[in-house]
Amino acid sequence: MRLHPAPAPGDEEGPSHTRVLAALAAARYHGFEPDPDDFHNTAGSEVPSPADLVEWLREAGLWVRATRMSWHQLMKLGDTSPVVLFFTDGSAGLLTGVDAVERVALIKDPRGRESDLPVPVDELRLSEVWTGEVLLVRKPRETVEDQDHFDIFWVIRLILNERKLLRDIAIASMVTSILGIIPPFLVMSVVDQVVTYGNMNTLTLLALIWVAIMAYETLLEYARVDMVTLLAGRIDTRLNLHVFNRMLGLKLSYFEQHPAGEIHHRINQLYLVRNFFTGRMFELVIDAFMLLVLIPILFFLSSSLAFVAMGTALVMALIVIAFMPALRRITGQVVRAETRKSTHMVENIHGIRTIKSLAIEPQSRAEWDLRVADAADWRIQSGRLGNWPRTLVMPFERFIQRGLIFLGAYWLLSGTTTLDMGGLIAFMLLGARLAQPLVSMSKVVQDQEELRFAIGEVGLVVNNPPETDAASGGLRPKIEGEIIFDKVTFSYPGQMTPALQDVSFTVPAGTMLGIVGKSGSGKSTVARLLQGINRDYSGFVRFDGNDLREINLRYLRRSLGVVLQDNFLFRGTVRDNIIAGRPGLTLEDAVRAARLAGAEEFIERMPAGYETFLQEGSTNISGGQRQRLAIARALVTDPRLLILDEATSALDPESEALVNANLLRIGKGRTMVLITHRLSSLTDCDLIIVMDQGKLLDIAPHRVLLERCTIYRQLWLQQNRHLDSHGPRHAAPAPVPIEAD
Repeated sequence: MRLHPAPAPGDEEGPSHTRVLAALAAARYHGFEPDPDDFHNTAGSEVPSPADLVEWLREAGLWVRATRMSWHQLMKLGDTSPVVLFFTDGSAGLLTGVDAVERVALIKDPRGRESDLPVPVDELRLSEVWTGEVLLVRKPRETVEDQDHFDIFWVIRLILNERKLLRDIAIASMVTSILGIIPPFLVMSVVDQVVTYGNMNTLTLLALIWVAIMAYETLLEYARVDMVTLLAGRIDTRLNLHVFNRMLGLKLSYFEQHPAGEIHHRINQLYLVRNFFTGRMFELVIDAFMLLVLIPILFFLSSSLAFVAMGTALVMALIVIAFMPALRRITGQVVRAETRKSTHMVENIHGIRTIKSLAIEPQSRAEWDLRVADAADWRIQSGRLGNWPRTLVMPFERFIQRGLIFLGAYWLLSGTTTLDMGGLIAFMLLGARLAQPLVSMSKVVQDQEELRFAIGEVGLVVNNPPETDAASGGLRPKIEGEIIFDKVTFSYPGQMTPALQDVSFTVPAGTMLGIVGKSGSGKSTVARLLQGINRDYSGFVRFDGNDLREINLRYLRRSLGVVLQDNFLFRGTVRDNIIAGRPGLTLEDAVRAARLAGAEEFIERMPAGYETFLQEGSTNISGGQRQRLAIARALVTDPRLLILDEATSALDPESEALVNANLLRIGKGRTMVLITHRLSSLTDCDLIIVMDQGKLLDIAPHRVLLERCTIYRQLWLQQNRHLDSHGPRHAAPAPVPIEAD
């Protein structure tokens, strides 16, 4: 193994190439295949920086971290997945394991064969060439739990992963509970020993004990709250990361079928889940432990009074249980009413331009008033119903807290109990502490109904079937641009009529393909299938001979450039929006894409050029400018397949003419699919597909279609009545479908 490779500059075996190879080998070990063409050396130096390699591997879906390690830390790794070591000459090696007994690291040259054995290297030899920097690579933090059904048991398993922190919180809580029981016994001793016998020394000792307990209890409570806060932060973080990742993994059809406000409200129910498990749950555990400790002590002090207290507590529990079914029903109504209210709010925020342009604020306000009133009504009903068990329980709670002293005093005066005055006072104080957890536990019964609905609401979003695994599953073939549809039939969910029916065609790589047809003919459905948005079709869609359903979804979409009729631009600079798909790209890449899309001329007139900040909804630029920026964003990655789905429909004539003039230049060296109603944009296409009612009627160049395809000729004449020279005026033969080979 060569630890000091020093080939000539530009040699493919050079240090730069070695670092990329080492990172690639580490990724392959975990089943990932990053595309070396996607690697960008943003530092501009000959040797790739660890930060560039980290960005490259993260884009491929891996968890990566660049850090510094010592020899001692390397020895602790044991048998590990490959770790990339950076050498002082700019090259890299792969640490495949360590021998702690022999004190050597096992290192492989990434340029060697897979069958080559690693070379053992000791500390002295490695220190001469190693910079101390490493690249840790592994699969993303995704466990079996991340794929499980989201429910209360999933949340409990998530919490149990923090066993060490839970143990410390439990110990602190139990000690705090025990310390809270000691003061009543100190009071009992003061009454029985100090007041009765006037023992000042005992009073001083008891006071010192109380001060010590109070100080220790204060410090312990601070530590417990701090640990609970830390645990709450961790659980909240993991819950939000999990739910957001699952949401991003859902099929696009889910978002098309559900209002944004409904989805937003349901996901927001996470705060109830978090609050219960990081607040009420710990209170419940503490209360349960308090009861376990208190009940034996109360029976020890007076079994008669203890039986009375327990009987009263049982009545309280029965009252709460009796109201549970009604509370469950009304809680569901509250959740549904709040969902409808949130849906209307978000819908109005997104559609505020339309609302103001149509002057329908009164109608929108009236609808909001109705939904607010409905939600408030159910909230009031829920509050009133929940108030009944609390009200009915209150007399029994007060009896345990204060009434027991009257019963105990009566028994003490009548001689029916051996309990003395100090013991009676201690029992009263402990009885008051018994009532608090009983009442708290009765409230938890109500809270768990809200928790159940909250988890159900979040589950309605995240438990939907996700798209095919886009992180590691599937093929990553080199996409050149050949498209094959082989007897493809597809129907949207709930639709009886197929959107595509037995569609077959072949498009060679590098072809400029146009797709036309009347509204509802299936044009955009073809684009959706090419992007992998819908995969439940019959037949085959192939890229360069590879079945689309077997291609890694994320890799496929990163290999495509897509421009839609209505494109969304993010809050940020023009430059950030153009390179959004590849943050590692440079300003020069953004300028080149903008020039190709015809956007350079208006960008340069902006106040800050490419650093001009775009507002939410890109309100500070025109629709045509927004569309050209979207085209530039699609081109910045230099995709082999570019899809323009009604991309020029929002452009003004000047902008459309500018984009059309660039189409040949844009499509050079790539396959380009143009879906449009405007046939004038397709005259230079190599092939044009004519769709009608989900079927392929014809596929041929423009002039051929004018001669033999009636529908195409009708569309052309409708759009070009002012042109006498285009198209024959005589009748043409009926359209002849062309089957793909």
